[in-house]
Amino acid sequence: MKRKHTAVAGRQPGLNLEHRSQPASLFMVLWGVAVLCLAVVTYFFGLDSLQIPKNGDEFPYAHIARLTAESGHWLPLQSTLDHMRNTKPPLLFWQGILSTHWGQDWSLWQLRYPNVLYTLATALLVGLLGWKVSGRHILTGLIAAVVWLAFFSTYRFGRPFLTNAGEVFWLFLPFFLLLYGGKHSFESPWKIPLGIGVAVGIGLLYKSFALLLPVGLGLAFWYLRYRRYHPAEFLKRDIYKLILIALLSLGIFALWFAFDPDPQAVWNEFVIGENAGKFDPHGPSYLSKMFWGDGSIWTLMPGYGLNAGLLALIVFGTMGLAIWRLFRQKDLSNDEKYLWWWVLILFVVFCFPSQRSSRYLLEAMPALAILIALVWFRLNRWLLFATTLICSITITAIGYLGWLLQQDVGHTLYSGTEAVLLAIVLCGLVLSLLIPRLLPWLTLPAVFAAYLALTGFLSVFDGPMGRYKESVQWRVAGQTVWVPYNFNAAYEQYRFLLPGADIRGYRSDTNSPQTLLRQNYPLLIVQQPLDAPICTDCKILGERLELKGRQSDEEIKAMLRGDVAKHLFLRELLLDNRKN
Repeated sequence: MKRKHTAVAGRQPGLNLEHRSQPASLFMVLWGVAVLCLAVVTYFFGLDSLQIPKNGDEFPYAHIARLTAESGHWLPLQSTLDHMRNTKPPLLFWQGILSTHWGQDWSLWQLRYPNVLYTLATALLVGLLGWKVSGRHILTGLIAAVVWLAFFSTYRFGRPFLTNAGEVFWLFLPFFLLLYGGKHSFESPWKIPLGIGVAVGIGLLYKSFALLLPVGLGLAFWYLRYRRYHPAEFLKRDIYKLILIALLSLGIFALWFAFDPDPQAVWNEFVIGENAGKFDPHGPSYLSKMFWGDGSIWTLMPGYGLNAGLLALIVFGTMGLAIWRLFRQKDLSNDEKYLWWWVLILFVVFCFPSQRSSRYLLEAMPALAILIALVWFRLNRWLLFATTLICSITITAIGYLGWLLQQDVGHTLYSGTEAVLLAIVLCGLVLSLLIPRLLPWLTLPAVFAAYLALTGFLSVFDGPMGRYKESVQWRVAGQTVWVPYNFNAAYEQYRFLLPGADIRGYRSDTNSPQTLLRQNYPLLIVQQPLDAPICTDCKILGERLELKGRQSDEEIKAMLRGDVAKHLFLRELLLDNRKN
């Protein structure tokens, strides 16, 4: 007997989860709302800090946005480094221009808060879709939104001034529209395809026209699957929709070329350099790099787990459960299959560029959050136990490093209130480890507790120890200050430390002696280890502590033994070498 086809918007087979035997209780709903509120607080807490988890591209993007705003024109994009002027399409930079009021309110908060709003808007889509595909179960929708916000990739790339927050929202929106609307959306002849085309076009203007390939393949497969894999019906009723979506989205992206005064530079720098370069193996042959070495497809395979961070075991467990259900012929629901196919398609597509990174899989993380939420109460308790244990160990390690740091520095860095809150959180997590039935309710809050602990630990750099005094800032306002950097436009961060100064960068990775630097630069900032002697003949205007970017294995071992400050901090000195 043939199995009856399940409509997209119909009842979902194979999802008889424990918590769906009865409507969610008031406690469950209040718990979900409380954890969601905790997540929102976590995303805004420390948003203006220089030390938040981020990618090095934030400061080059800020550099381009600032100079473009100063030019008074939307296009062309501006940069002092020609090779990175058109590194990305203009939409992120326009967003930064508007949020900072054309650079008049130049702060990290103003640059970043629109991306947080984008991330929260994606959480809304995830929650609504989780609610819909679970049979309108409000708790599943809340869990889906919280899981999306608990992914480390969301936390790392969804808050700083980067392209990912806007890109993920606009490129997930088409799949949301199809699955949420069900039959109505799939059968829509013009309205939904036009909406999808506009959404994809805006997404391309955040990142790249190349993203039309994975999104287009995903949409094509969804339409084909909706037609029950009947090619003739698909070609007759849906192929024109995909053509319309492609033409409309590429037309929106092409506005960049139409309005930019120098379209040839856009072609050379962005199309050829930024996109075609992704297929350059940069050394070995394309096939050899595809299957062997650091950039092979095998390094991409754990990508979804790496994006999940502390929830990596949950991701792999959800994948394993899906495979087990298929193997045991406990069919996945129709909506689950759509989502899993999108996860798989995106992975396969990004196996082909020679540059492979888990960051390229971000567009599928909202779908993965929904899939996790659908089976949250069916996950093996040992997965939840291990995840909560990892969170507890992480929070304990952060607290221990904070204590060692305070002992090393010799004065109070963190308040007693912070210590009490940390102890209460750890006690709650230990209790959940001892009482397994608490695990489904405390695992996700544990992730956000770890993020808050990390931000609290790094908050010392946003206080007096990590900032130049206001008197120093006033003293160098309007002056040219040379600052160290070792990554493209990383000197841009000093505009937030010394607002009003004319910041210029010098390469700090050339190992130039300090005496030579002092001869070449009248006003400069130098970095040195804490135990290095301070020059006696220097005129020091101010100093601060900077977080050291990378530690060797020996330095990490020394930190764990208690020698924290020496290997965690660098001393920055603002030197005045001008002759009176």
